[in-house]
Amino acid sequence: MLSDEIKRLHELHQAGALSDAEYEQAKARILSGASTVSLSKEPSFKESTSSERISFDQHRDDLLSGLRRSRVDRWLGGVCGGLARTYGLESWVWRLIFALFVLTFGFGVVIYLLLWVFIPEE
Repeated sequence: MLSDEIKRLHELHQAGALSDAEYEQAKARILSGASTVSLSKEPSFKESTSSERISFDQHRDDLLSGLRRSRVDRWLGGVCGGLARTYGLESWVWRLIFALFVLTFGFGVVIYLLLWVFIPEE
């Protein structure tokens, strides 16, 4: 029974449902026999995951809503300049990334054109 509970804790920890600290605390409680840990950690994990997911979605929306094509730092459409301002990388790095995508995968031009069309100008 004890090994089953520890095994279940380990599975939850491996799945990411328990942080390292939570795993160690629950394991210590089981081993000390202070209380039988009901492994009902899963519902609170689902709740925290949904709130973390909402937070991530809001952060992503904030990053995308602030994305604008640059009028000043541009070679073609200002996409790389806008990406540079929004994400903190230099615009030449974004140009290099697009060039590498064009040379290696061939779809860098398509991505650039889609961004040019769908990202509004500042």
